[in-house]
Amino acid sequence: MIRVRIAPSPTGNFHIGTARTALYNYLFARANKGVFVVRVEDTDEMRSEEIFEKDIIDGLQWLGLSWDEGPDIGGPFGPYRQSERTDIYRKYLHALYEKGMLYRCYCTPEELEKERQDYQARNEPPRYSGKCRAITDADRIRFEDEGKNSVLRFRVPVEELVFTDLVRGDVSVNTGLIGDMVVAKDMDSPLYNFAVVVDDSTMEITHVISGEDHISNTHKQILIQRALGFPLPQYAHIPLILNPDRSKLSKRKNKVSLIEYRTEGFLPEALINCMALIGWNPGGEQEIFSLDELASAFSLERVHKAGAIFDIQKLRWINAQYIRAKDTTELTHLCLPYFVEKGYITPVNAELFATGPFVTKGGREVDFAYCENVVAGERERIEILSEITDRTELFFVELPDYDPAILTWKGMSTEAVHESLLFAEHELLAIDEEMWNIASLEERMKSAIADKGLKNGEVLWPLRVALTGLEKSPSPFEVAAILGKAYTISRIQHALSRV
Repeated sequence: MIRVRIAPSPTGNFHIGTARTALYNYLFARANKGVFVVRVEDTDEMRSEEIFEKDIIDGLQWLGLSWDEGPDIGGPFGPYRQSERTDIYRKYLHALYEKGMLYRCYCTPEELEKERQDYQARNEPPRYSGKCRAITDADRIRFEDEGKNSVLRFRVPVEELVFTDLVRGDVSVNTGLIGDMVVAKDMDSPLYNFAVVVDDSTMEITHVISGEDHISNTHKQILIQRALGFPLPQYAHIPLILNPDRSKLSKRKNKVSLIEYRTEGFLPEALINCMALIGWNPGGEQEIFSLDELASAFSLERVHKAGAIFDIQKLRWINAQYIRAKDTTELTHLCLPYFVEKGYITPVNAELFATGPFVTKGGREVDFAYCENVVAGERERIEILSEITDRTELFFVELPDYDPAILTWKGMSTEAVHESLLFAEHELLAIDEEMWNIASLEERMKSAIADKGLKNGEVLWPLRVALTGLEKSPSPFEVAAILGKAYTISRIQHALSRV
């Protein structure tokens, strides 16, 4: 049974790179009918916070990456938080200490810094010299009587260590360049590389799929696995996500946390689709994939070795495709929070937020269907949900505010603008409520304009500005259809009063 895991640390908001790693683990598990485990690595007591763990869990759920075992649902290999596994780590730390594979190191930070500088001065990689390897029991007792702090170091054997990576092939390192590594502060406080080895083994993880920045940890973990007699999982190191300039993805140049993309209005389906393609090539021309389609097509053989570019414009394009495909009612539910945040609407009753009615910033009451019409009119123009408010304020104010001068089209006189608006009002008043839709409005107005021998711009420009207060906006037929007959006429009359 293939078993994989995602093991984020709750020390900050859920990172987009961690989300992509979670996705690859999920897809590999589902493609091979395996088990996907969520494990929280919260041994960093100073930086770990419950709010960040919640952000991770919420983010995975929002993306639709369901797990089979985890801190919230349990499982046969729990607990699934490292902070709750201290007894397990203590058992294995004692086992290695009794075998003589661990020793206490009493070197001070100042001594270690001097060693580091000495190695650098000789142009050698910094590593621990092994100074405390052979201290006597008498020295140890004296150091402890003096109150000197210690850590537990692992005796690293010197060899050429090679492992086969499922993405990168054979990866080797001379362990002599690692030096004896610290694996725990004390018997109750293991550090990352030790804890992750114990967790992966006791949870029977068969494949470790992680970012390439963890390659340097993998050799260390293999050494600990061998010392404990654990079977080795298979490793696959996926490429890092890079900015377009091929620098490492960072908040200085791009959004890095999942919550930022979610808040801005990217859909989970679009993020899943885009993240899957950052570093993995499905083959063929298909670009839009459902989660199930990705699981069916995914394989580690098609994962790239080189760093993968995160193209935000490609993500926006993919997001737009999912927006276009949404049912209007569902899309409107997704857009309502943005209207509320902007102050365009306020629910009459908070308990009826999802269905309305709402009070607009202009003071009139509108229903959910009205908001649906606004969203339907904009869905082809937006790429992310937050953009729904960019051009829609005009539908939620009582009367638009604008400079009357922009009512004029190509040098028309004031009298001509006035006559044009009166003409539009007359024609629109003649249209029955039942026929008040884009097609009927356009047909009636353009036919009447032609019959009168006018140019479209002479009528439609002043009409559009009267309805929107903008020089650039949707067509007057789209706007009028959404506003309804009464509000369309009132806005024309308001414009007439200002000419």
